Amino acid sequence: MKTLQQIFDESKRIVFFGGAGVSTESGIPDFRSKDGLYNQTYDYPPETILSHTFFMNKTEEFYRFYRDKMLIDGIAPNIAHIKLAEAEEKGKLTGVITQNIDGLHQKAGSKRVYELHGSVHRNYCTRCGKFYGAEYIKSSIPLPVCECGGIVKPDVVLYEEGLDDNTVNGAINAIRSADAMIIAGTSLNVYPAAGLLNYFQGKYIVLINRDETPFDSKADLVIHDSIGKVLKEIVIR
Repeated sequence: MKTLQQIFDESKRIVFFGGAGVSTESGIPDFRSKDGLYNQTYDYPPETILSHTFFMNKTEEFYRFYRDKMLIDGIAPNIAHIKLAEAEEKGKLTGVITQNIDGLHQKAGSKRVYELHGSVHRNYCTRCGKFYGAEYIKSSIPLPVCECGGIVKPDVVLYEEGLDDNTVNGAINAIRSADAMIIAGTSLNVYPAAGLLNYFQGKYIVLINRDETPFDSKADLVIHDSIGKVLKEIVIR
């Protein structure tokens, strides 16, 4: 913790790269842990349901799963989200790059957030492009239909779909210009997102994760613990 505090104190352009482990402390389940979505039983594997092909061919079944597992009520930012927003407000943090789609970083007050996999809070008509909020998706059963008659789709990156170019370019620029990068709550097994870390040219790489990752050997500091527990102890100054 002393070393991490020194890195925070010394660094002026910190970028944060986070995954599902950042949000699990807010009560949102991850995908790959023993209790994650990939280890639960459904009529179809979650990887299949959350694919572009499944959305197009079995839209009603997609939305049954999506409402049940991806739209979670009563969630709030945890101490990790709050600390990162504080670091940005005080000029220490230049950007948050997240693989999560829950919008909790923005809810905590972060302004520069690059949502690699989109957001459940944005949904658009596949015909006319009109946007709708998450509440519309929750209440429109069995299918959310636009006033023009088109099907409304979540603005999230499904399997078989590519990442948004503008979001990726923004994330790359934030990583390239950072003097320190904190990676947390991610297995670093999801590509192309994990590949963005290779653009870092700064001084310090800090990795905070409950389990080991393929990137541990490249980090200057590795902490196997809860991201919230760790960041709670850091003084932002």
